Formats: sequence, C-alpha cells, structure tokens
Amino acid sequence: FSISTYNKVWTDAQKALDVQLQREKEEFLQPKKDRAEAFKMLATSYLKYMQIFRNLETAHDQVLQRHKRAVIRTVLDGVIGRILEIKKEMVELENSEFHYIDDILADLRLLPEDLEVPIPRYFIKEKLEVLQQREKILDEILLNAELQTQKPLEAKTFAEAVKVIQVAERARQGRRRAAFTKQIYLKEKRQRQAGLQVQMSPNPDDAATCIQKVWRGYIQRKKTEKMREEEMIFLGMNLPPHVKATSISEMHAGQINSLQGEAQERQEAAFIKDKLREAEGLDIKIAIQDQIGQCFIECRHIAGKFPDYPTEEAGGSTALLSQKTPEEVAEELAAKKKALEEKAQKGEKEKEKEKTKGKSPQKESKGKKEEDEGWKMTPSNFLSMLEEGNSQCKAICQNRDKGCYVLWDHDLEVIKEEKREEVEEEIRVQVDELMRRELENLRLAVDGDKSDQQKKGKRDKLLSLIPRTIDSLYKELVEEGLLMKAKTVRLSDYIGKFNYVGTALRQQGAEPVPSLADVRQLVALYGILPLGSQTVHEKAPVAKALLLAGPAGVGKKMLVHAICTETGANLFNLSASSVAGKYPGKNGLQMILHMILKV
Repeated sequence: FSISTYNKVWTDAQKALDVQLQREKEEFLQPKKDRAEAFKMLATSYLKYMQIFRNLETAHDQVLQRHKRAVIRTVLDGVIGRILEIKKEMVELENSEFHYIDDILADLRLLPEDLEVPIPRYFIKEKLEVLQQREKILDEILLNAELQTQKPLEAKTFAEAVKVIQVAERARQGRRRAAFTKQIYLKEKRQRQAGLQVQMSPNPDDAATCIQKVWRGYIQRKKTEKMREEEMIFLGMNLPPHVKATSISEMHAGQINSLQGEAQERQEAAFIKDKLREAEGLDIKIAIQDQIGQCFIECRHIAGKFPDYPTEEAGGSTALLSQKTPEEVAEELAAKKKALEEKAQKGEKEKEKEKTKGKSPQKESKGKKEEDEGWKMTPSNFLSMLEEGNSQCKAICQNRDKGCYVLWDHDLEVIKEEKREEVEEEIRVQVDELMRRELENLRLAVDGDKSDQQKKGKRDKLLSLIPRTIDSLYKELVEEGLLMKAKTVRLSDYIGKFNYVGTALRQQGAEPVPSLADVRQLVALYGILPLGSQTVHEKAPVAKALLLAGPAGVGKKMLVHAICTETGANLFNLSASSVAGKYPGKNGLQMILHMILKV
C-alpha cells in the first residue's frame, strides 16, 4: 500500500465515524421498551465502531507525520472507549459476557473475522526502547542470580535408567557398524573402477554418449521447469515475470520513500529544535529560575525554612513546584475533616428515617416509572472526545483550502509546540543544577552555619528516610520469583473458530457453549485495550479482575502471557506456592503489596 492508500483509509474511517455519531444522536436518546430491539441497536453500533477502529488503527500505524498521528490517536482512543461502553451495555441487557450476533453479521454482510478485536500496534511501538531495556535488565538479573528458567529433569527408576542406557548403546553400535560397512563398500568400489580403467581403453563414442546423456538431461529439466512455471501462471498461482518485476520494484520504491520520509522528518525536527534552543532558550531558562526562586521565598516565608530540593530521579524542580504549600495542606485536611463529619451526620439521619418510616412509597413509584420508560443509554465519557477529534480534523483541513477530507502536509507550528516542551525539559535539568547550589548558598547566608554534629545527625536521619529505588525493588522481586519473564505469545496464537449457530440455538431455547473466539475477544476487550491506553484506562468501564477458569492445558497461562506481550506489562506471580515462606507475618504481606504496587 502507498501513503495515499492509508490516507484514504483514514478518510473512509472519518466519514463512517461522522455517520455513526449522527446515528447515535438520533437513536440512543430515545428510550427503548423492547430489550431485544435495544440489543440489536447496540450490536449494530458495536460492529460499526469495530470497523472504524480497525481502519483508524491501520492509518495511525502507517501515517508518518506526528501531528496527523496525534489527531488520529485522539479519535482512536475515543473509539476504543466507546466500544467498551457499548460492550458494558450489551452485557447488562443480556446478563451475559458472551453474545451471539451472527444474524446481525449476515444483515450487515460482514464476516465473523470482522468481530475480531484489533490490537493497536502503538501499545508496543511507543515504548519499545523502554521494554527492550527492561528485558535486558531482567535477563541480567536472572543470569546473575543463576535462576533456572527450564523445568528440572524428572527422576527415573533403575529399570527406566537401564533401558535408556541400552537404547543409547545399541544406537552407538549401529552407527559404528554402518560406518564400517560404508568403508568396505567404498574400498571395493575403488578397486572395481581401477580394474575397469586398466582393462578398457578410452573409446570416443562412449565418451560422446556420456556427454549427450548429461546435456539432454539438463535440457529436459529446464523445459520441465518452464512448463511448470507456465502452468502455475495459467492457474493464477504465480505472477507473470513482468508483473513480478514491477511489484518488486514498487515494493522497493515504497520502502525507500518510507525511509526517506522518516529521515526527512527527523532532520527537520532536529533543525527546528536547534532553532528553538537558540531563539527561546535564554528566555525559558530565566523564566524557570524566577519560578524556582519565588518558590524558595514563599516556602521560607510560610514554613520558616527553605524546602529540600528533590533529586533528579525524583523529578527535580518539576516535583518541587508540584508540591503543595503548608497552607494548602492545612486547608485540604480541614476540608476532609469537615466532609467526614457531614457524612457521619447524614448517616445518622438516614438510620433514624429508616427506623421510623421504613420503605418509602416514593422510591417504589420511581422504580415503576423507570420500568415504564424502558432502557436508555447511559451518558458516555468518549462522545465529546470523538466529536472534538473529528471537528479538529475537519477544521485543519478546511484551513488549508484543500477540501474537508483531503489530508494536509506537516504543520510547522504543531511541531514547534512539541519540540518546545523537549527543549524546556532539557533546560530544566541544567537549571536544577544551578538552583541546587543557589539553595545551599541561601541557607548559609540566611540560616547561618550549623555545628558539625547537627549536620551529621540530620544527614544520618535523611539517609535513613531515603526510600528504596525502583531498580532495587525490581531486582528483589525477580530474585524472589514474584516477577516473571513473560513468554512472547500473541493473542492471535490462541486459535479458535467463531460459533456460527449461536443465534439458531438460542431461538430453539438452548444456550450455546462459548467458543475460543469469544474468549479471545473478551481477553482483548477486558485485558488488553484498557492496559494499553492510559486515556481508555481512566475513562472507560474497566474490569478490575479477570477469572480464567478451566482444566489444565486449555490455554489459561498462554492468555496471561499474551496480555503481557501485547501491552508490554510486567507479569507478577502471586500464587500461594511462590509467596509462601518468603515474607512471613502481617508486615511481610504489607511489604509484598508495597513493593509490587510501587514497581
């Protein structure tokens, strides 16, 4: 596919999204008394969004320009969240995690493969370097700790061991006999050939016959290969030579264009970054210094002492400026205390009402009223995001006077805004070093020099309060066997077919058995999509836990490893056998939870 093809894929997805959003405004606002009709409407929307999701994911993966991908990413996250919201409504309507909509697939002229949930490739691509570094560290820890990842060999009985040795010995003797027989055969063959050469004088006719045999065999093999190739081309299983050459050249040209575009974008981004550093670097540096200095003065005025400057690992000045002042902390504590008191008073009043009045008739009438109104879609957290992303794409297109759905070239201002943040972060690291020295000078000038004993006591106290680093906790969890290395398994490796007769069985009053394809879809919806996108995880209805139940050998562990592979997640093993005896007591349990949650 060329770049214009992927642009068209994006265009088609945007148009389909426009139609779907308009359809939702018309249909979802009206209450539905018929639950079957409501479910059919939800299932249709689910399939439409799944097609949009697939096209947007393909476009996002192939489009080169960052600002284009940022717009697609916003819409893509919105579509993922909307799919999860619709799935939740479908589950509540049918009281089942599994749905059989093969009749709706037939109405929409779709295939069962269209139900498959695509896994966005940006889940791994955007943090590929971090994941590779983490895997390298994990391998080093396992190597240094001499932890065996392979299963230990099973012990054998004496009779089984003797049998293994006998088999190996008989095989060795057989190989020796075969080698000895081969040597005798070759020796006899050489002797026969030497005798024939002595007895027979060279004959030109025999030599010509031998040459003819070799040549005719070669010519016939070439003819056979040519006939076979012509037959494969005639059957449509191979491409003609001129078409094959064209396709190969087009593929190479496409790869070259793609690499050239990426190289140009990197060079242009680096050039813009250097220009921004020259033009705005000094102003950014002065602004950050003034901001940190003002923070020093305010903390000294309110708390009576200068603040402790966070280390670079803790965030530096970013963490310092994000900390709350003592006044803000006092106000927050007072507000929490007041809210708790009000909640307690309300609880006491509600208990008194329940004792005196009992069940309220108003609630019963309200419940009856909701039943009469029928099913209604709950408010969405993603429709506003979808509409905003859609309108943003249209607005930028129209500003370039190229029509609504013709995609634009790179936007210099958008790239500048992205690079300005990177330049600011680089300058902030330099400013932090200067301001740490400035803070030490301010303390000496304002607070005066303290005695060596006070300094030593304070330093020891600070050292005792320093928390452990993430790297040390990570290493300890790996060495204790609580953090495992996930196997590289894709969700698509969990092979299983779609249930083609689910709707027919339900019409006959029988509940279909969920297929492996249904399990694969649920793992993608509940386990992979919320883990891969932070936006989806924060706003979408997320399942806090998943239970994979079944006999041994059906793929439960494989699905867990697939979730970790597709999202780049850590795999913690908290089974009873891995935890037992390692952190005893109540404090040990708290320590395990603290380390795992921190990592």
